[in-house]
Amino acid sequence: MRFGIRELIFLIVLLAVPVASYLYVFKPRNAEIRQAHAEIEIKQAKLRKLREVADKIDDLGLAIEQGREAVKVIEAKLPSQQDVEVILQDIWELAKLRRLTVKSIKSERPVPAALYMEQPLKVIMEGEFDGFYEFLLQLEKLPRITRIHRMKLERLAAPGRPDQGGGAPGMMKAEFSLSIYFEPRSKTPGHLAERSR
Repeated sequence: MRFGIRELIFLIVLLAVPVASYLYVFKPRNAEIRQAHAEIEIKQAKLRKLREVADKIDDLGLAIEQGREAVKVIEAKLPSQQDVEVILQDIWELAKLRRLTVKSIKSERPVPAALYMEQPLKVIMEGEFDGFYEFLLQLEKLPRITRIHRMKLERLAAPGRPDQGGGAPGMMKAEFSLSIYFEPRSKTPGHLAERSR
């Protein structure tokens, strides 16, 4: 068997075909495949983020709906400007049921509070402390939004016995500011009438 130049060229061509195939076909294809895998990973990561955002949007929508419901509950507790007198009457009745003597209720100028108005009232009442405590508990249970601030409690002197220096057991005088929140009907809110006994 003779091994000549022709066979050597055939052997070189035979070895060059796989090398050329690798360099010009398989190597570029492998690079394209790696690039495609990298792009797929990036797109899958974006899809995962989109799913997370979509889940948060559902949660956000639920939170917004819950917020709207909470606002509706609060707005239901806000009377109109005309209903403030009714609430004032309810407070008057609460005091009367607890045997408290309301000495005066003075209306101050309504104050804007966010989207609503605040009607401050200066209240002076006298009676037993236990009755006053029950009055505060019942005031808290009213289906309207009210706030008490600047409260001053004072023990009353025993009738006919000023020498004791103290007050009658359980008798007191309370001075406080009571705020009632309401929805204004017009731009120029009115004042509540002053009531006194």
